[in-house]
Amino acid sequence: MTTTSISKPSVIFPKPNPQASLRLFCFPYAGGSTASFRNWHKQLPTTVEVCPIELPGRGTKLMEAPFTELSSLVPAIVQAIFPYLDKPFAFFGHSMGAILSFEVARQLRKKCHISPVHLFVSGRGAPHVPFEFKSLHSLPKAEFIEQLRKLNGTPDEVLDNAELMEMLIPMLRADFKLIETYAYTPGLSLGCPITAFGGLQDSKVNLARLEAWQEQTNADFSVQMFSGDHFFLHSSEKALLKSVSQKLHYLTNKSSAWQSAYSH
Repeated sequence: MTTTSISKPSVIFPKPNPQASLRLFCFPYAGGSTASFRNWHKQLPTTVEVCPIELPGRGTKLMEAPFTELSSLVPAIVQAIFPYLDKPFAFFGHSMGAILSFEVARQLRKKCHISPVHLFVSGRGAPHVPFEFKSLHSLPKAEFIEQLRKLNGTPDEVLDNAELMEMLIPMLRADFKLIETYAYTPGLSLGCPITAFGGLQDSKVNLARLEAWQEQTNADFSVQMFSGDHFFLHSSEKALLKSVSQKLHYLTNKSSAWQSAYSH
């Protein structure tokens, strides 16, 4: 499957919250969907509206052709979220989503002169640090599925369902191609704070790779590790969202003050 003009990312609102003072846009990992963030609003401040990004090839957009190049996907995401940037916003991205959120933040600053008030990057080392990827996207089907099993991010019942995998493999290959062919381009550091999250048992993304994100911001930076492998955002979701909540609670207080001043 290849990208077509009708394939567009969209913003999903699991629980619309028009009174929120801040929007949190959530970017999925390779093969992931908005389902990962479906219940986040239950554990985050009521002043935050959770807005997951649905990418073509999954979820409600299952029949649309997935993107295979980040250079095409990033501007498409910018176009999709732009109508919802009328109030302060933050980004959260896990693994592939961390790179997507970072590059979207860079393009928003460059093209629109606006930035998120905070960038949460999870399960992915800093973009400028060389990362050796196996070329998973081009593996024969049986080997590709076995590698997915080793990554521990896809349930066995899905991997063992031949009919379902026939539907999902094009999207999965596209996501892995997108991230495996990503090439970082040096640029100005972001002006927003960055918080990096990692899994203590993640064999690919260690503390040093996470700490390197500090070079991508001129503002505050912090890093926090949680119990779990690469998919700690599921296994340690409660602890992760507690940390995100603390940051967002502070941000929404600032956002409310900003909106009050702006309205006058």
